[in-house]
Amino acid sequence: MLSNTFARGGFEKFYLKIVLAMKNPVVFKNWAAVLPFSLTWSFLMKEKNTGAVRLRKFLNNNNTVGYIFSMPFIIGFLGFVIIPMIVSLYFSFTKYNIRTAPEWIGLSNYTRLFTDARFYKSVWVTVKYVLFAVPLKLAFALLIAFILTKKSKLESILRAVYYLPSLIGGSVAVTLVWKELFSYNGLVNTIIGFFGIPTISWFGDERFAVWPLILLTVWQFGSSMIIFAAGIKQIPVTYYEAARIDGAGGARIFFNITLPQLSPIILFNLVMQIISGFMVFTQSYIISGGTGRPNDSTNFIALYIYNEAFKYFDMGYASALAWILLLMIALITVVVFKTSNMWVFYEYKED
Repeated sequence: MLSNTFARGGFEKFYLKIVLAMKNPVVFKNWAAVLPFSLTWSFLMKEKNTGAVRLRKFLNNNNTVGYIFSMPFIIGFLGFVIIPMIVSLYFSFTKYNIRTAPEWIGLSNYTRLFTDARFYKSVWVTVKYVLFAVPLKLAFALLIAFILTKKSKLESILRAVYYLPSLIGGSVAVTLVWKELFSYNGLVNTIIGFFGIPTISWFGDERFAVWPLILLTVWQFGSSMIIFAAGIKQIPVTYYEAARIDGAGGARIFFNITLPQLSPIILFNLVMQIISGFMVFTQSYIISGGTGRPNDSTNFIALYIYNEAFKYFDMGYASALAWILLLMIALITVVVFKTSNMWVFYEYKED
């Protein structure tokens, strides 16, 4: 009762009742017995109500809701990206073979790179792959997207059919099929033999070994095509109408309207495909059996890192290679962004 009186009437009324009760010894004696308990109970109830209000405000906050829904990504990003990156950076300065404790060796793993001929060969093979695969893939994706954006009843069906290779193109099964297509007695050699061209040992000759892998990547153009198609749909139709009124032909419209309007999307696809190209692994691993044969002509840098880490158990050197790969990708990405001002058109650009 006293706690309720304190809660409802405030401290002044409560103090007044105590003063009045002191004039009656019997009442004062009873109040004196329950006074400590009443004060403690009132304090706890007040703290409970304050804590509940604070909790309710915290849960109803928009930022709190955002953090709760993004928590799975945050935990995964920390657990599978940030923390492994920090650990690998430490390992890159150590001699570590998984079975024994890491031994600090400083910059030895990085200086070893400058004398590693296989590292230089893997970098060259990867750069060669990126230089051919990325432009061909983007050009083919843009061509198909331009065709599919023409009004047609089969537009949605054709777009889904063309996107299908991107869904299954990176799988082990498709890579094995691709290996059979380009085998010595495969379908590709059968077709070129029909035209009198000598049979080619695609995966036995280092001059040709990387080309089937490039073609496999170009075949997986679906994701870039969808993005290009969405970009083409956003170009105002009035631009094309004005160009046709002025007598512009199809080629001029494409190069003077479509390409400039799509240049930001081309930049996005270019950066994403460059990053993806430098990390290519599955195709080379399956087709070469994890060796990068013949003569390291398919030994991409990602495959080289994998072999150093999990075949030779040189985890320290593999970590150094991984960080060099990260720096290479970052440097190329920066160069692309810095040079984009010369060829990327933004309709609304701040001065």
